[in-house]
Amino acid sequence: MKSKILVLLSLIVFAFLAEAQEVSNGVMYLKELRKPTYRKIINIPEVDGYQVLKCDFHTHTVFSDGYVWPTIRAQEAWEEGLDAIALTEHIEYHPYKNYVEVNHNRSHELIEDVSKRNNVILIKGTEITRKTPPGHFNAIFIGDASSYIEDNASEKDREAVMKAHEQDAFIFWNHPGWQPNIEGSYEWLPFLEDLYKNNALHGIEVINGFGFHLKALDWCIDKGLTVMGTSDIHNLIGHDYDKSKDYVHRSMTLVMAKDRTPESIREALKAGRTVAWASKYLAGKEENVRNLFNACVKLLPSHFSQENRNGILMNYYEIQNNSDLYFELELTSGKGSRKITLYPMSSQLISAEADQQSISYDVTNAYIRSDKYLNVSFNLK
Repeated sequence: MKSKILVLLSLIVFAFLAEAQEVSNGVMYLKELRKPTYRKIINIPEVDGYQVLKCDFHTHTVFSDGYVWPTIRAQEAWEEGLDAIALTEHIEYHPYKNYVEVNHNRSHELIEDVSKRNNVILIKGTEITRKTPPGHFNAIFIGDASSYIEDNASEKDREAVMKAHEQDAFIFWNHPGWQPNIEGSYEWLPFLEDLYKNNALHGIEVINGFGFHLKALDWCIDKGLTVMGTSDIHNLIGHDYDKSKDYVHRSMTLVMAKDRTPESIREALKAGRTVAWASKYLAGKEENVRNLFNACVKLLPSHFSQENRNGILMNYYEIQNNSDLYFELELTSGKGSRKITLYPMSSQLISAEADQQSISYDVTNAYIRSDKYLNVSFNLK
């Protein structure tokens, strides 16, 4: 009897294990240890009727000086909820040329199909890598890159950039402050002015990876250039970015586009409807940053009133953040809650003295110039 019970228990245990784990030919497959595959959804509401597309237009693979195969970039982009990416391999720099074919079109070609399958827009691009100064320039929406100039001689700098201009590419100056100790590297040089006047420079990387190039934001504002944010990723995103923090993600450009198409992205970039986004930080032209904030943040009518210990009547409000962005507010005008942190997809309670028409705050993680935060006012009546 005892042996029958043991056999029955063994069968039950085996059946349980077989259900919990796949067992085949004496091998138990521990599927619960495998990382689940899913696409993150980044919630940002429409801004004045424009979709807010999440885009990274500066990435690298082993076809220049990155550490990963192109398909890894495609998979990362899908998992992280990006709408568009560009692989922008260096034209002039190929440290793995003894092992990987030098072909300026190849990395893009290798992920065309997987990008379509993943529903991620793939923009063809490259990085024109000149000596600093003038430095590096990304060109996106390019054609055949095989004729681009690999010779890094300074006298060919203009010709190298104009190759992209001849293809009607969108061209932006990369990480202008990355080598500040080199004379002229972080200055608006005649070379840049020449490109600008000839419509061969359309934007600047204000945020590149972990670098926020403050002077570049002012140049964009003053000259009407498009504000760009990119990861310039070479390693795995998960290697470089501390994803144990909820608010940390790759640096990118938020593009306010009419539609989720390459044509609409190009139109929006040309029109300058962008905000650079690096985890907690936002940077852009005031109109764009303000419109983005107003689309995400809403102050609800007062729901409660009470006198405080000083006998002053205080109204209480709920302020909502309907996005995955992060906002830090500090009081600049009026009498009420001094600091507010709006975490992604959350709300906070705030209070304000009852005899006020409005109250104003600096959004201290949203830059509209190198030395100026976005200032917002809330109507309290």
